[in-house]
Amino acid sequence: MKLADPCLPQARRANYFFHRQALHLVLLIILLGLSWVFAGPVLGDGSWLSIADRSWYAWGVGLAVLQQILVWLVWRTQLGWGLLTRLAGKYDLVLWGSVFLPLLLARPIFIAGLAMADRNSLSVPASLSTPLGLILLIPALYTLWSVEHYFGLTRALGADHFRPSVRTLPMVRQGAFRWSGNAMYSFAFLGLWSIALLLRSQAALSLALFQHAYVWVHFYCTEAPDLDLIYAAGEKTSSASGNHS
Repeated sequence: MKLADPCLPQARRANYFFHRQALHLVLLIILLGLSWVFAGPVLGDGSWLSIADRSWYAWGVGLAVLQQILVWLVWRTQLGWGLLTRLAGKYDLVLWGSVFLPLLLARPIFIAGLAMADRNSLSVPASLSTPLGLILLIPALYTLWSVEHYFGLTRALGADHFRPSVRTLPMVRQGAFRWSGNAMYSFAFLGLWSIALLLRSQAALSLALFQHAYVWVHFYCTEAPDLDLIYAAGEKTSSASGNHS
């Protein structure tokens, strides 16, 4: 069965492809600088699994940046030209998931590795950091459960960039999505804070804060404009269909 065309003509313009990406770059540079201000002073003399703490930090930053740049490239080329759909047909989301999910899984892994290499550098007593870390873990885990149970992994991959049928699905209001329409960015990333706090690592906490702030940069600069375009087009289509019914 032939897949429905996911492309939107408005997304084929160069000015849309690069829309807000200059701001993306500026905010990324600022966040990188702020993260290093807090992480740098405690790095340089630790290691875990024979990997230096600075390497854990660099990989944690680099893979997060790589993921968000790939999301921009894939989502914008999908909206404009259906690139992955043309390359992989009905397996386009499988191909995208095979790239996206390992990078997503790498986030807590590298924060944990950094936290182990930089353990106990945070100037907060364990009597405070441990309960706070456990508290933050609760909404993070509940959000991950809500994504699996209500939202679905396919939609979390950005399926509305691949399947026009997904664009007609109702908003999810169950589970953690009762608290926020964007529960994944609001609450799931608190799990990264939790790792850093439980291991009392200042560098890991700095990396967690960087990744959490940077995902909101991604949302504002890439995802929000895409959603506006996708669902504005859907409303026009629905209106046109209603006028002809």
